[in-house]
Amino acid sequence: MTGVFAGICIAILVVMGLALARAFSAPTVYDRILGVNMFGTKTVLFIALIGYLMGRPDFLDIAIVYALINFIGMVAVLRFFEYTVPID
Repeated sequence: MTGVFAGICIAILVVMGLALARAFSAPTVYDRILGVNMFGTKTVLFIALIGYLMGRPDFLDIAIVYALINFIGMVAVLRFFEYTVPID
């Protein structure tokens, strides 16, 4: 059963890499923000899964705090870009 979770960890790491690739190569600012948000969401999943595999339930608390920081950060960045003029 642990091998399955290790495979899931590897799959999440691959998806995190794809999210970073999207964040770096996206055509618009909002697509880049979406890539960074997806990376943050997958990081929360990865932290929770690693905590389960290592038998450390306190990692779930860290994952929840990271999710809250990710959410607040995304709202702040979107608010910033809502009120700024894009540079052409």
